[in-house]
Amino acid sequence: MIRMAHGSGGKETEELVRGVFLKHFRNGGPLEDAAVVELHGRIAFTTDSFVVTPLFFKGGDIGRLAVCGTVNDLLMMGAQPKYLSAGFIIEEGLEISRLEAVAASMALAADEAGVSIAAGDTKVTEGRGGLYISTSGIGVVPEGLQISAARCEAGDAVVLSGSIGDHHACILSARMNIENGIESDVMPLGSLVGALLDSGADVKAMRDVTRGGLATIINELCAASHTGAVIEETAVPVSGQTAAFCGILGLDPLYMGNEGKFVAVVSGADAQRAVSALRGVKGGSDAAVIGYITRETGVVLHTEAGGRRRLGVLAGEGLPRIC
Repeated sequence: MIRMAHGSGGKETEELVRGVFLKHFRNGGPLEDAAVVELHGRIAFTTDSFVVTPLFFKGGDIGRLAVCGTVNDLLMMGAQPKYLSAGFIIEEGLEISRLEAVAASMALAADEAGVSIAAGDTKVTEGRGGLYISTSGIGVVPEGLQISAARCEAGDAVVLSGSIGDHHACILSARMNIENGIESDVMPLGSLVGALLDSGADVKAMRDVTRGGLATIINELCAASHTGAVIEETAVPVSGQTAAFCGILGLDPLYMGNEGKFVAVVSGADAQRAVSALRGVKGGSDAAVIGYITRETGVVLHTEAGGRRRLGVLAGEGLPRIC
């Protein structure tokens, strides 16, 4: 079990670092105050923090979430993720076996994503056995690739990589002790993004659909490009289990968070090429064109009933904390 002494910087800290983290993360280099890495070209750099409860959930855990979340942010800029750092804020009382399970999960996710966890830090604080992880990531952007929300323009297609709402529904189910088969979609998006970029489609912008949900992300893309969008409700994929869960609790899938889905804005002429590329990769079987960018500002939903509804950004707190 974690004790305050594990954060003292002495013997217990060394035992923790060597017995848990280096066991899974060490890449053969010396233990120095900083990692020295090789990078060439344009660099993408991002940072994120993860505070999800519970630490372990169907389909993943806080460790896998921390790796995938940071890797995916790099991928959304077209970057090839290379290195991560990870900082751990550990509350006393956490079982070391649970901490090691998180570390092992991070190592597996990093291997899946093709990145190295090159640097890290631990701090121990008073508490009730919680765990918080802060990660940063560095990737290399291929020469000539320009991915930016500012490139979106009227006539572009809005492509969604798959069904939405699963991660949010999974976490909420766990928090409410509701038994169902809904699993988190947490995954690195490298294969999907690679297939999309290799398809030859003119990809203008990409965003992973996390906190705030699909509606918020599309509003952000439109705000950055001074455009609007029309979204077709019937085109947005939602799994049967998640749709039923949302119906029971009165939730709107358009505002639910995900950890393995992204939106791409592509040239309208390349819409079907982009969808075909995504559908040929694991995790992209439900990819679909869900709407188009317009000249008029604001995001409008064409509803299943035939009406029109203005979609704004998420207001208030989208409980529970999903990442």
